[in-house]
Amino acid sequence: MNNQLLLIILDGVPWRNWRRLFGNLEGWVETGEARVWKIRSVIPSISASCYASIHTGVMPAEHGCTGNGNVFRLSHPDVFSQVRSVGGVTGAVAHSFWSEFFNRAPFDVVRDIEYDEPDSDTICHGRFHTMTGYNLKNQMTPSDVDLFATLTNLCERFSLDYGMLHTCTLDSMGHRFFHECQEMDHACFVMDEMLAPFIRRWREAGYEIIVTADHGQDDRGHHGGRGPLQQEAALYYFGDAEGPAPDVVLDQLQLAPTILHRLGAPVADTMRAGSFLT
Repeated sequence: MNNQLLLIILDGVPWRNWRRLFGNLEGWVETGEARVWKIRSVIPSISASCYASIHTGVMPAEHGCTGNGNVFRLSHPDVFSQVRSVGGVTGAVAHSFWSEFFNRAPFDVVRDIEYDEPDSDTICHGRFHTMTGYNLKNQMTPSDVDLFATLTNLCERFSLDYGMLHTCTLDSMGHRFFHECQEMDHACFVMDEMLAPFIRRWREAGYEIIVTADHGQDDRGHHGGRGPLQQEAALYYFGDAEGPAPDVVLDQLQLAPTILHRLGAPVADTMRAGSFLT
């Protein structure tokens, strides 16, 4: 591996709330340690479809995941499999959909909630949660500090070359309260405050870091269709690579080839978008 990299996905945060409410991330942009761009999701801009596209680099119409009710083991090459093809160590702390997409499906809550499989073709070290029982009055999301700490534990125990983390907290809050309210202002503030110490720790451990969202949310807490509020989010990058001008809007399909390019792993032929980092 040329580098080590962590991808942090904060589910369901629209562009307008990233730049306004994430003070620690914006502070690192101010000092030059991080750079930020706008990124546009695939359509449908629904969570599972975006998860699949982020790691395969292809549109939902091609990989076949049309929404959260249609989750299965994907057949396209993905970031995990490409990293493993050159011996890299991979890890994931995320919703169970990620395990189903990139390891095995259906998800078995006992077998798959936690596994260490160093010879896996995809995810070597997985820690997953299901959100079983989720509804608008009962979020069923783990504490984000617990998730950030779990990823850090995997990095330090297993020397991950590529690790990804996904949390649904802000997406769930957005569906309940929508995004223009005191509750969401506070939730984004708390997320930023929780994440910041781990950013510093991961950087000191030598990791490049990408922080982004899978999609945004509109004024009624909806996403799945087309439009800036539903599709557009921010992408923060911590690392030494060169990137495009600040006003360039990134395509979500660029994430997979960019991550693989930075790691020094082969980019699959099916990942046709170009890397946005050199």
